Amino acid sequence: MRTFQWSAHFETGLTVIDGQHQELVGLINRLGHSFLVGDASDERALRAVFDELAAYAELHFTYEESLMYDAELAPAYIERHHEVHAAFGEQLAVLWESRNTMENPGEILLGFLVAWLGFHILREDQAMARQMAAIRAGASPEAALASAHEQRGPQDRTAALVDALQGLYQTLSLTNRELTSANRQLEERVAERTRSLAEANDALRAAYRQMEDLARVDGLLSIANRRHFDERFEQEWRRAQRERTPLSLLMIDVDHFKLYNDAYGHQAGDDCLRAVTACVGAGRRPADLLARYGGEELVMMLPNTPSAGALVVAREVCASVERAALSHRTSPVAAYVTVSVGVATRTPHACGESSLLIADADAALYAAKDRGRARAVAAGDD
Repeated sequence: MRTFQWSAHFETGLTVIDGQHQELVGLINRLGHSFLVGDASDERALRAVFDELAAYAELHFTYEESLMYDAELAPAYIERHHEVHAAFGEQLAVLWESRNTMENPGEILLGFLVAWLGFHILREDQAMARQMAAIRAGASPEAALASAHEQRGPQDRTAALVDALQGLYQTLSLTNRELTSANRQLEERVAERTRSLAEANDALRAAYRQMEDLARVDGLLSIANRRHFDERFEQEWRRAQRERTPLSLLMIDVDHFKLYNDAYGHQAGDDCLRAVTACVGAGRRPADLLARYGGEELVMMLPNTPSAGALVVAREVCASVERAALSHRTSPVAAYVTVSVGVATRTPHACGESSLLIADADAALYAAKDRGRARAVAAGDD
């Protein structure tokens, strides 16, 4: 039975609200554990966890609404938020009362709770936090509300997924109300609605798998993030050990990027990183992995690639960025954006450590910078 996994993607930036959300996550997980380990037969124990969850949710809603009034959010938004809170309480009570007629009450109840909390945080409370920030910055409540749900740039895919979760949540809520009516009329209708809930929960699980995939993508550059790189790197290292094949790494750094940001602004800096990423990623093999390693630094992993081949790729990367001719008027290297690349290759031994390859590539990158930047240098190339 799946339970809710908290991550930084769910943070609103409001300390008390985030703390309350994590408390709700803990209560949902406790309820899931009670079903999972068989406490479902102990009605009093199960009821105690459920009552604690319902009471804490009500406390959270009261605090949220007080916060919205104090921040002077748009009245229409506060009213809608209040309606959403009330609907949640009604639907939770309906599900609890109907659980004995369900084939898998734990999965259905937790599916509803996880869908609701994901929607509540990602769609509603993060929008609330954005409105508060906009009002503090001088926007009117109406302007803050109008811009709260706008999809922007690299967040479009996440926003689309949140919309999907919202639709699933609404579907679950509607099905729950209909399920209550079916329970009172005919056992066959109970089975029909239970199947509908199972289908909705299947779709919910698929949506959360997509969310997990998004957590492995860099939000700015739409390539693999550091977490994804670390996982894939360890996998490729172990495979190279088994197959005795070379594994190469390219550490890529935008030359004098701080000067670029100072001269053109951070928005232009983001655009520059996207353009450089497009140049670096063009023409790569499906097995190669390009990831954001940190800041303006990228890393490219080249499985089954010897040192000579990796150096050719690194020089192509440098040339591709230079051909883009992105203006960089404050660079001491050139009038356009350039990159430095460190290249390292190892054929792992049975007891070899993967960190040594990363250290080699990093040292080669520093050597490229020491030699004037805008070039590729291979580890051990003295």
